[in-house]
Amino acid sequence: MICAPHDPISLLARSMLHFYQLSAYNLLFINFWTAALKSETQRLDKLAECKRDMKVSGILSEQLLRDQNIVFANSAGVSAGNRSKGFVPAFQNTSSGECVVSRFADGSDAPIHVLDGLPRKWITALDEEGHVIAVDKAVIAGFLHDGRFYTREEAAEAC
Repeated sequence: MICAPHDPISLLARSMLHFYQLSAYNLLFINFWTAALKSETQRLDKLAECKRDMKVSGILSEQLLRDQNIVFANSAGVSAGNRSKGFVPAFQNTSSGECVVSRFADGSDAPIHVLDGLPRKWITALDEEGHVIAVDKAVIAGFLHDGRFYTREEAAEAC
């Protein structure tokens, strides 16, 4: 039996063929994006794991500074919360006791905690552009006030 181009069986057959072709293309599309998403997820998981390891080991990084700012938000444990009381963002090397005011890479005073101005001997890792991404595990962020170093916790309690 030969079907006419417009009879219901022929239309159904063509529709099913078209559906299967679209399904094959969709499957290829879905497989491609699933693989790309899996790859990106793995990359982000590895990055998050690295950041977690840095936090667990106490290595100061830009991410840890951001996390600390969240923890101490709306308190004197952040620069904006204690600046009016004369506190200056600073870092302390707990091994040597040495303290330095937070500075930009050019040496000018920074109004917030910036890693790029730290002494070179405290720096343990730089990114491709030369920005500090990690420092010696003995370095902590805090504040200087009247010649004394305060941790974030101490500054929050003092104000």
